[in-house]
Amino acid sequence: MTHAVSAISTHRHPQPGAPVRLLMTVDAVGGVWRYAMGLARALAPDGVSIVFAGLGPGPTAEQRAEAQVLGELVWLDAPLDWTCKRETELEVLPELLRHLAVEYRIDLIHLNLPSQSCGLEVDVPILVVSHSCIPTWWRTMRGEPLPDEWQWHMRRNKSGFERADAIVAPSRSHAKSLENCYGALPRLTVVPNALAVAPEPGPKEEFVFAAARWWDESKNGKIFDIAAQQTSWPLLMAGPLSAPDGQHFMPKHAYYCGELSNREVLEHMRRAAVVVSPSLYEPFGLVALEAAHADCALVLSDIPTYRELWPDAAFFFDPHDAASLVAALDHLVADRALQRDLAMRASQRARHFTPRAQAEAMSGIYRSMIAASRRHSAAGA
Repeated sequence: MTHAVSAISTHRHPQPGAPVRLLMTVDAVGGVWRYAMGLARALAPDGVSIVFAGLGPGPTAEQRAEAQVLGELVWLDAPLDWTCKRETELEVLPELLRHLAVEYRIDLIHLNLPSQSCGLEVDVPILVVSHSCIPTWWRTMRGEPLPDEWQWHMRRNKSGFERADAIVAPSRSHAKSLENCYGALPRLTVVPNALAVAPEPGPKEEFVFAAARWWDESKNGKIFDIAAQQTSWPLLMAGPLSAPDGQHFMPKHAYYCGELSNREVLEHMRRAAVVVSPSLYEPFGLVALEAAHADCALVLSDIPTYRELWPDAAFFFDPHDAASLVAALDHLVADRALQRDLAMRASQRARHFTPRAQAEAMSGIYRSMIAASRRHSAAGA
């Protein structure tokens, strides 16, 4: 629905340690939803209350109920940048966000796409988080400049970074990728993701599991599906096969479990002995973290992000070579001691990525931004 604007109210900055009123953009399509809901849960003890501004395709009833427990949810009649065919489709967004910030007496705006800060004129600080973007995706997947018709993504994201008072990336690898693409970003900080709801370990069964948005070719479903022809254990895959803009992937050999809820994905991980992430592009990778909490042995693509986050805690394979994945899986199937050892290492490594650590880092950034804004306002008075 389109947000209805109410009367303008006077904004007041909170004192340090006082409750913080946050406006956070979300979408119901990808990992941003899990990130936002998990962070909201973790921030609640720190006195941070959240108004979620949803964009793109609407949420499920389950998602809507989840958000309304954690904060207030307003769904805007505005698209996500990566679903737009034309830049002009985004022109409505700055004014919608500005009115929300005023109506809800917001102290700080947290945007989960850099482009969303482009043209946003507000009197409160703006933080942007880059979970992924088309220019870094294209650079990784194609190794060549963006097509002319997509150059506006580069311009808009760069403008959004310049407008933001702080920038957050979920890994050093993604931060480096951003600076390689957009140039130096002096306000960039790395805050790793975390899980608010982690799966409980359980008795393991002889199957391999993977979950992703398989319509995205960077998730590399093709390699996983090819490997399913040659492994002794069944390979199960879950997640959407079709994108909002029409992209599609159809597995031929792996067993497709369907588009499962997060609770159902976690239940599969509880039972799976091995979880694979074959991604070619991954700014963080929550699937690996979920699987580590479930005491699964991790088999991960050999990409910089996974090498950074899971050193000595996973079996790495060449994501361009199905035979490399098959060899890794055959090795683990034949060596149960190695399975258990890798699962233990992953579980231990997962303890570095806690909701408390994430919340403390983000809350510290929020409050320092608000304090700086207050000092600036006082100096200009």
